Amino acid sequence: MTTSRRLAVALIAATALALSGCGGDGEDTPPATDGGDDGGETAEFPEGSTMARLAEAGTITVGTKFDQPLFGLVGPDGVPEGFDVEIAKLIAGELGIDEDDIEWVETPSQNRETAIENGDVDIVVATYTINDERKQRVGFAGPYYLAGQSILTLASNTDIQGPDDLSGKRVCTVSGSTPEGNLLANFPDVDVVPFGTYSECLEPLRNGQVDAVSTDNVILAGFAAESDDLEVRGDPFTEEPYGIGVAKDDVEFRMWINDVLEEIFADGRWTAAWEATAGTVLPTPEPPSVDRYED
Repeated sequence: MTTSRRLAVALIAATALALSGCGGDGEDTPPATDGGDDGGETAEFPEGSTMARLAEAGTITVGTKFDQPLFGLVGPDGVPEGFDVEIAKLIAGELGIDEDDIEWVETPSQNRETAIENGDVDIVVATYTINDERKQRVGFAGPYYLAGQSILTLASNTDIQGPDDLSGKRVCTVSGSTPEGNLLANFPDVDVVPFGTYSECLEPLRNGQVDAVSTDNVILAGFAAESDDLEVRGDPFTEEPYGIGVAKDDVEFRMWINDVLEEIFADGRWTAAWEATAGTVLPTPEPPSVDRYED
């Protein structure tokens, strides 16, 4: 916890102690925290809630990608950067948690549910598509962005212009991912080559082991933006709503994150986060509508 935050917490505690000596009615009061970056306003959270626990601890553990330009990529200082990272920082800020007090955990696609179920992370913000199968294991707030599956090829390869050109081709994707499932289910003539991360697909693409890489368009756009020899081909052919993963039964926390998302959609912070990261390459979209689904 930063020095400034320790002082703030100490001041709040001292004030609460002084008030308790003035003959209060003895009822429990939810813990108060500072409001992150919004000028020091206090936020009250229900006693025993995940929000109260994290606010009191002054830290949050976030699972994200470490190898995806624009969304989650480890920078020179060893700290991830990108749109997913900025969304996580905004959520932490609403808990009164400084970005320096966030613990970042690399969470590849195939490990996201397990990390949540085991309590290794508090939330996952990692280009995480909401779908019914995953809802059997985890809860989702959001969506906070709508992506779509697309194709990445070498710029010199003019044979592949869209999904209809993938028949008989070797296509790299990530094991256990939504794009892999879509390719296996809907493109039976494609030779799917799974790897552990999308960045691991790039060298096989360049040396001819595979003909294309397929995953969400925003992920592929990040790779193409960094390399002149790569191009994204065709329009997206699926819809991938990105959500924030939480423990399945923690509906209260999930709904609170939905509240935060709707706030940042409305007040411009979501747009600012996009334009500072993915928006340096991609056009700025409209924020999606939050889906407050029931279990």
